[in-house]
Amino acid sequence: MIVPEGKKIYFSSDHHLGAPTPELSFPREKKFVKWLDEVKEDAAAIFLLGDMFDFWFEYKTVVPKGFTRTLGKLAEITDSGIPIYYFVGNHDLWMNGYFEEELNIPVFHEPQVFNLNGKVCLIGHGDGLGPGDIGYKRMKKVFTNPLSKWLYNWLHPDLGVKLAQYLSVKNKMISGDEDVKFLGEENEWLVHYCRRKLEQQHYDYFIFGHRHLPLEIKLNEKSTYINLGDWITYFTYGVFQDNKLSLEKYDKEAIES
Repeated sequence: MIVPEGKKIYFSSDHHLGAPTPELSFPREKKFVKWLDEVKEDAAAIFLLGDMFDFWFEYKTVVPKGFTRTLGKLAEITDSGIPIYYFVGNHDLWMNGYFEEELNIPVFHEPQVFNLNGKVCLIGHGDGLGPGDIGYKRMKKVFTNPLSKWLYNWLHPDLGVKLAQYLSVKNKMISGDEDVKFLGEENEWLVHYCRRKLEQQHYDYFIFGHRHLPLEIKLNEKSTYINLGDWITYFTYGVFQDNKLSLEKYDKEAIES
């Protein structure tokens, strides 16, 4: 992907719209939509790295209620010719065509390699990668199993969505954000994952979300791991400009009730 002069590529993750309740998350949604409205002015592309919703399940003819402003803004941006790429997170594992068909947004279920102006970037949500976190990895296999999704699909949406929203907010293991404190590089499982990948080939940047913690860690002289943080506490995002990726904070205004 070639980034034209004067343009930028933006990265954002972990908005968890709908949590802990739709009413309480609504101000955050408006702030996120305002950010989208601003970055579209000079965006060459936008990457959304998962968990934009605190829960998302696509029934055959039904999607979760709400998020009208966000979905409308995404459609407006893609309609204008700016590509958006979406990577599913652990809260929106159950995407199945709606974004592609309605919003013209490709959806990835695994980390992908993108070449940005010659910089090799491995991009993904980040859940289930690296050593440890065995309980979550087992749970993810259950959630993504075709039989599990088929059975869940038979729940009435009113029941299925309400049950999932309750579990998403209450169960920290499902949320995957039970530990948002930095405990040193040696304890960062995504750092271990990145270093193992570097044993196979070179990457300039590893770009992930999931940790809810903005991080920028040099892995060696030429490779950097970036974690984008979240839009709950930090309101941070990534910007690729002049062949460099940096973290920035969106704090132009306080969240309004």
